[in-house]
Amino acid sequence: MIKLSAEDQALLVQKLQRYFSEELDQELGRFEAEFLLDFIAKEIGTSFYNQGLYDARAVLEKRIEELGEAIYQLEKPITPS
Repeated sequence: MIKLSAEDQALLVQKLQRYFSEELDQELGRFEAEFLLDFIAKEIGTSFYNQGLYDARAVLEKRIEELGEAIYQLEKPITPS
């Protein structure tokens, strides 16, 4: 399960409450919002976490490829004497 700092959790709870109020015209208490956030983190968070890892891997692979190309360009030709 994803662990959030107290500050991040409080901010996300406020965002859930605002979303429910503005988009669904429903009031969501702090306890209910915390419960919902815990559910999302436990049941859905792993998918977002894994996607973040895949995205990070893609960025890293691209950078490694660029670095390999830069090293290749530094090679000096060997000329016969």
